[in-house]
Amino acid sequence: MAMDVVDFEIKGSEMQFVEVELDPGEAAVGEAGSMMFMDAGIQMDTVFGDGSAQQGGFFGKLMGAGKRLITGESLFTTVYTNQASAKKRVAFAAPYPGKILAMDLHRMGGMLICQKDAFLCAARGVSLGIYFQQKLSVGFFGGEGFIMQKLEGDGLAFVHAGGTVLKRELQAGETLMIDTGCVVAFTPDVNFEVQYVGKIKTALFGGEGLFFAKVTGPGSVWLQSLPFSRLASRVFAAAPQTGGGGRGEGSVLPGFAGAGLLGGILGGDDD
Repeated sequence: MAMDVVDFEIKGSEMQFVEVELDPGEAAVGEAGSMMFMDAGIQMDTVFGDGSAQQGGFFGKLMGAGKRLITGESLFTTVYTNQASAKKRVAFAAPYPGKILAMDLHRMGGMLICQKDAFLCAARGVSLGIYFQQKLSVGFFGGEGFIMQKLEGDGLAFVHAGGTVLKRELQAGETLMIDTGCVVAFTPDVNFEVQYVGKIKTALFGGEGLFFAKVTGPGSVWLQSLPFSRLASRVFAAAPQTGGGGRGEGSVLPGFAGAGLLGGILGGDDD
């Protein structure tokens, strides 16, 4: 499928969104639930997989959906097609604080490897696949770094990173040690493997994990300062646990940790 060439504008600072401008007949594909707004004249179509194999028959669609299921994403994506006779815009919002990165796959040799939850949207024709690391140790211990997404094509793809983004250009043989969750994306010529920290005491009491991602150049690697898994673990650790320690906390959200306080009040715990 031919790639659509789209114009775009990234807006905002901490909570960004990207506006994609579509010419008549052009389309963009986005993660389910990522759309912020769209102009009248744009048609939405929910499809199996990534929308890049819609001419490949049922089997091709099923394979595309299966790839997304393995990476932990939804079976479906949404294709936004401009059916009007003038240019129209559709916007996609980042799911949590961070930065949206515009990746020109044509300049990267047609492929980019990224974290499984980093993909936000892309021009129609970009294919979303799976990328397995070569070594079993990565699968057993790599956490976020084991199953990653592979973006292929000649068009633009937009990925999201948490916190502040750092791009490192690695020379041949240059090595960087990274927390596995902080790896956003890298070019396919970068060698990626997971390495044991080496000291149990450092891992257990130093606040870091047992394993690091070891990336070796040549190539480009993008890092994020705030992986969503780290943010979620901090929120969970700070929240009062159900059934204890909830007194004095203000949360009354059902299903959240503060629900224990609400339950105590309704149950007559007023001593």
